[in-house]
Amino acid sequence: MQVLESVPPTAPGKATVRAGSNIAFIKYWGVDDATINLPQNNSISMTLADAHTTTTLQWLDQGLAATDEITLDGTRLDAHRAARLVRHLDRIRALAGIDWRVRVVSQNNFPMASGIASSASGFAALTTAACYALGLELSATRLSALARRGSGSASRSLFGGFVEWERGQDDVTSVAHQLYPAEHWALYDVVAVVSGAEKAVSSEQGHGLAASSPLNAGRVASVPQALDEVRAAIAQRDLARLGPVIEQDALAMHAVMMTSTPSLFYWQPGTLEIIHALHAWRAQDGLQAYFTIDAGPNLHILCEEADIVAVQTRLATLTSVQQVIVSRPGPAPLLLDEPLF
Repeated sequence: MQVLESVPPTAPGKATVRAGSNIAFIKYWGVDDATINLPQNNSISMTLADAHTTTTLQWLDQGLAATDEITLDGTRLDAHRAARLVRHLDRIRALAGIDWRVRVVSQNNFPMASGIASSASGFAALTTAACYALGLELSATRLSALARRGSGSASRSLFGGFVEWERGQDDVTSVAHQLYPAEHWALYDVVAVVSGAEKAVSSEQGHGLAASSPLNAGRVASVPQALDEVRAAIAQRDLARLGPVIEQDALAMHAVMMTSTPSLFYWQPGTLEIIHALHAWRAQDGLQAYFTIDAGPNLHILCEEADIVAVQTRLATLTSVQQVIVSRPGPAPLLLDEPLF
């Protein structure tokens, strides 16, 4: 589809979009160009069907509002908390050649800012809804590049199933693409929530610290081989091949965080409790389940459908687990006909 950049929309519109979060198998941590969220390496993820953000956005006629009105999970955001979202809306306004304000109501069905990639689903939903409501006909690839400006991992949530975000060289080439659709593999993400609290240091801030770690260069150098292993494991639907690679990359990313200046610790005691328990379940019971951890304390445990009940039953015995979220692979953003306002 062609991008309607040259002709400003003639009337404001409204749209409701649901976008899935995603869990990265090979992580994105640290940027080479913060102005466009250009990552240091490719990353691969699985879009989630059951951890998502729903956003209704309405563009307002000129003069009806002096500022953008953004409500997230029932709370009206003040100017400080809304600033990142407003900057992203400004990019879309510039693209469309308009100066309209918006009303946005957004809801997550999982704890936000706690390591379950709420910025990925949030910016994917916001970008898609804003562009659709303006009548901008952008391809999924172009939407991926635009969403990346708001949140790097949001570029991956523009596609369903198993997705790779190419590092690229600039704003045009740093985009995601689908490796396989959701139906390719019934791989499940069982999220063990040890804390739903908002983290003190955002991922956006943390990316800027990565280069200060003496371990960062080594991790980035190891990524190409890990990417090859993950691509092959997904193609073959081989969890035993995928698992060790994603665990190692998650630990390497958190090692970078812990050795940055200043140090960044997202883990809590419950994080380690689950890691030790999972190792024991594999060694003693042969349970085929592997963890990864995003920028937060909560663990994502990857398993196949036959082992979901076993994983949930074992997690229920751990005192640190507050909530369990189970998600299958999910679709690209969906346009809904039931608005939030």
